[in-house]
Amino acid sequence: MATHRSAEKRDRQNKKRKVRNASVKSQTKTEIKKVLAAVEGKESENSEKALKSAIKVIKKAASKGVYHKNNASRKVSRLTRKVASLKKA
Repeated sequence: MATHRSAEKRDRQNKKRKVRNASVKSQTKTEIKKVLAAVEGKESENSEKALKSAIKVIKKAASKGVYHKNNASRKVSRLTRKVASLKKA
């Protein structure tokens, strides 16, 4: 356990951030699952709406520092490719 005042503060901050980050990650995963479910069901219109919503949540998480910007971009890219594959089929 931390014994210095600054270390105790850092511990408190880390606990707050952990809770917030977990919440944001959970929301992001939920949005991603919605997109994947729409793609699996071959629902082109719903998948595009879900993708737009998911991109917004992912980019916001990246701007808060929950995800690295490259990680967020990779997630967006993969989802976009899956939704685009519906149009080709």
